[in-house]
Amino acid sequence: MALIYKATLTPGKLDLLGGWLPHRPWSAGSSGFRQVGAYRFDDPAGEVGLEAFLLEADDGTLLHVPVTYRGAPLEGADEFLIGTTEHSVLGTRWVYDGCGDPVGVTAMIRGALGQQDQAEEVIEADGHRESREPTVRVRADGDPGTPAFTGIDTVACRNDGPTTVVHAGEAELVVVRTVGADITPADATLTGRWSEGGPVVLAGVRSQPTTP
Repeated sequence: MALIYKATLTPGKLDLLGGWLPHRPWSAGSSGFRQVGAYRFDDPAGEVGLEAFLLEADDGTLLHVPVTYRGAPLEGADEFLIGTTEHSVLGTRWVYDGCGDPVGVTAMIRGALGQQDQAEEVIEADGHRESREPTVRVRADGDPGTPAFTGIDTVACRNDGPTTVVHAGEAELVVVRTVGADITPADATLTGRWSEGGPVVLAGVRSQPTTP
C-alpha cells in the first residue's frame, strides 16, 4: 500500500522535474510538462517512496519518469539526485531518478516479472484514509516460474537513446524513457494503460549472461 498524505510540496513535483528533464539526453530538450498519469510500487521496508510519472511535453513527446523519495540522502547517488523538496508532513525529501536507486530498480524488475503488484494508493487526511484509483494501471507478462528477484544494493546504468539500461546483478532492466520506444528483445515487460492511451511497454527485463 502506498500511503499518500494530503500535503504541500515546495517545490512541487512538476516544478522539480521540469528543471531536471530538459537536461536529460533522452528528453531532447523537451519542456512545458503536464502530468498524464502515474503509478506506484511499494518498498517492502516502508522507507522509500516509489512513483513513476507519464509526462507530456509541449511538443507532444511523452516521457516515462520513475522517481524515488527518501527521507535522507542515498549514499553514492549524487549523480541521480533530481533535487530536494519540503513535504509539509514528512519534512525534507530527497528525490532521485528511480533508475539510479536500488530500491526503485528492484521494484520495477519485480513488477515486470510479475513478482510485485502495483501499489494500492491510499490518501490520508485528518486521520482518515481513503483509497484512490491509480491514473496509470500496469501489468506484467513475466513467467510465474522465474526465480524470485531478491534485490540489489548497487546499480550501474547508461542512457541508450530513448531508454535507460540498468545493470542489476543477474538482471538487466531497460526503462523506456520516450514512450513508444522499442526494447525488444526482453524476457518480461511492464505495460501501462491510462485514460488517454495505452497499452504501451514501459520497461523490460533481460537476463544477463553469467561470467565464467
